[in-house]
Amino acid sequence: MTTEQELQSLFNTLDRDQDGKISINDLFLSPGLSAIISSETNTSSTQELLVNYDSDFDGSITFEELKKAVEKANNLN
Repeated sequence: MTTEQELQSLFNTLDRDQDGKISINDLFLSPGLSAIISSETNTSSTQELLVNYDSDFDGSITFEELKKAVEKANNLN
């Protein structure tokens, strides 16, 4: 389980261009961190994460979208 602070830190690390979004490219460039995201969200792939939680359909995940995914998986303390 992850705290919100740990999740924010992970998000910031993945958000290489600091635009407030994690793109599919950001996830592919960090396979180890992507595996953590998949584990925390109970998704099997980054594509599944985007399909299920990209609520504005812009092809990226915001911190709030990621937080909702982790909360849904009951992995946020």
